[in-house]
Amino acid sequence: MLAAVLGATLAGCSATGGKRAEERAAKAAQGRAAVDTPRWTFAMVTHSGDGDTFWDIVQNGAKQAAAKDNIKFLYSHNKEANQQAQLVQAAIDQKVDGLIVTLAKPDALKDVVAKAEKAGIPVITVNSGSEESKRFGALTHIGQDETIAGEAVGEELNERGKKKAVCVLHEQGNVGHEQRCAGAKKTFKGDLANLYVDGTNMPDVQASIEAKLQSDKDIDAVVTLGAPFAPTAAKAAEQAGSKAEIDTFDLNAKVARSLADGSLGFAVDQQPYLQGYEAVDVLWLYKYNADVLGGGKPVLTGPQIITKDDAADLEKYTKRGTR
Repeated sequence: MLAAVLGATLAGCSATGGKRAEERAAKAAQGRAAVDTPRWTFAMVTHSGDGDTFWDIVQNGAKQAAAKDNIKFLYSHNKEANQQAQLVQAAIDQKVDGLIVTLAKPDALKDVVAKAEKAGIPVITVNSGSEESKRFGALTHIGQDETIAGEAVGEELNERGKKKAVCVLHEQGNVGHEQRCAGAKKTFKGDLANLYVDGTNMPDVQASIEAKLQSDKDIDAVVTLGAPFAPTAAKAAEQAGSKAEIDTFDLNAKVARSLADGSLGFAVDQQPYLQGYEAVDVLWLYKYNADVLGGGKPVLTGPQIITKDDAADLEKYTKRGTR
């Protein structure tokens, strides 16, 4: 049946058109350009710290789209907002053809984003800064609405019968993190408190969560805001003798395994691979055809609540670094 369908599809195309489509698909699968547009250079500058696996997944998506779209892709990052702004300025000085920027701490990036636009460089914001993106003049924002994602967490905690939760913020000053916890607090019918930790120091993260759980035995849920922090929170709960459920934003291979074995309750996937891929693709579409997605609104890649029932199907994708 599949052969018949394929045959009918190809018969409906010209021989030349069908052959070209096949060639484009083959090139894309091999990581080769599937288009003949100019070799543009796009730079992505994020607020990532060192060793954050989330941004590896974003980069995987961006690099795959760049290969398909004949784009030279440059990536740089710094968790310090002023340093991130300097990296954006460096990309402007290199006269890149397009910029992808995160706005975790938007005030520090506002002026340099304006400089990019004045220089005629189109800007896409990704992951964080959905509320500031349009105001700063970006073409569009790609990511999840952090408030909506937080609200989804609060609703999931309600369904699980939780009464008292802690939201662990690992990067002070990150507006997206504040929005996540605020959203969860808005919809959660129980009590939710914020716990600020130093995300660059995992022993400190574990100690802080452990101390919180030891001091309040009524806490029955801990929500971390990044996949690397979920296993640390689980260790803290074990050391504290707490039966609190550990839940997290974001997904990686370890989180998928922990969901499958029940040591984590649920994860909120914002599909970072898709954020990177679409950011590059949207810039290419704008450069090639003046296309703009979103209609003035963010292009949402999440949230998607992932549970034990979903983990087995997704684990193979987490292993290859695309989920």
